[in-house]
Amino acid sequence: MTEFPRQQTSMAAGWSRRMAAFSAVLLLTVWTGHHFGLVETPAYLWVLALVALLAALALLFSGWAFARLWSFGGHGGRDLSVGALIALLVLTPYAGASYRALTLPPLHDISTDLDTAPALADGRSFEATPGEQRLQMEAYPLANSHHYSLPYTEAVSIVRNVFEQQGWADMVVTELDDAELRETLLTASATSFILKLPVDVGVRITGDEETSLVDMRSASRYGRHDLGDNGDRIVGFLEEIEQAVAGLSGIAPGQ
Repeated sequence: MTEFPRQQTSMAAGWSRRMAAFSAVLLLTVWTGHHFGLVETPAYLWVLALVALLAALALLFSGWAFARLWSFGGHGGRDLSVGALIALLVLTPYAGASYRALTLPPLHDISTDLDTAPALADGRSFEATPGEQRLQMEAYPLANSHHYSLPYTEAVSIVRNVFEQQGWADMVVTELDDAELRETLLTASATSFILKLPVDVGVRITGDEETSLVDMRSASRYGRHDLGDNGDRIVGFLEEIEQAVAGLSGIAPGQ
């Protein structure tokens, strides 16, 4: 009677599935913990790096297992498939972040007023170099000061309503009355898209009885690259102001 060699189960396939599953659970756990303030941001960033490493290793083990099974046969096709699928899902947001990092300028502090940027709650100064200012203008041409033919008090009311609708935390309103020009500064703490990293936001309204000027600044607290988050936040906020003004006056406001 002919005996056939017993097919072996690929250990690499098993490790691929286990490491991929662990990376997914770790990602969901740390993201949830950071979202609810249970994990500090520095630790959160380190764990995100660990998650990426684990998922990449799981994908590597999956490829190794596939090559072994293709050449020598055996069991483990299901494990390596599951491991590869989970690893790819975990690495998808990292791939998206990498793409934005490669295609967008390395900026972390965006302001519509490059000469006198709105203040932030922590008092951080705006120190964009001429090169960074040029990159900002090229990447975010719509992130500029907005002029309105509205009285100062009316503009403040509109901007403040839109500001409060964003759901940003720690909102502070500072008013300055001058004989010639009046000013209101709104500051708050926002979070970046997906990763939920802390961001400081400042919106300044200046004007008189006839016209008003709105400027905005958004700055990341961590990293030298915001992945386009600050520019998108400013453009989106100013578009909401435009819609609110247009709805109030019945005509599209000038910029």
